[in-house]
Amino acid sequence: MEFDQYLGFLAFLTILTIGFWLMIFLLTFVIPYWLFGSAIENFKLKREAKRKEREVV
Repeated sequence: MEFDQYLGFLAFLTILTIGFWLMIFLLTFVIPYWLFGSAIENFKLKREAKRKEREVV
C-alpha cells in the first residue's frame, strides 16, 4: 500500500466515522426533540384556540 492510498483510506475512515456519529446524534437527540417540541406546540395552540372559542361563545 502506497502513501497516497493510505491517506485516501484514512480520509474514508474519518468521513465514515463522522457520518456514523452524526447519524447517532440525530436519531437519539435532534429528531425526538423536534418531534416532541412540535407536538407540545400544537397542543398549546389547540388549547389556546379552545380558550378563545369559549370566550366568544
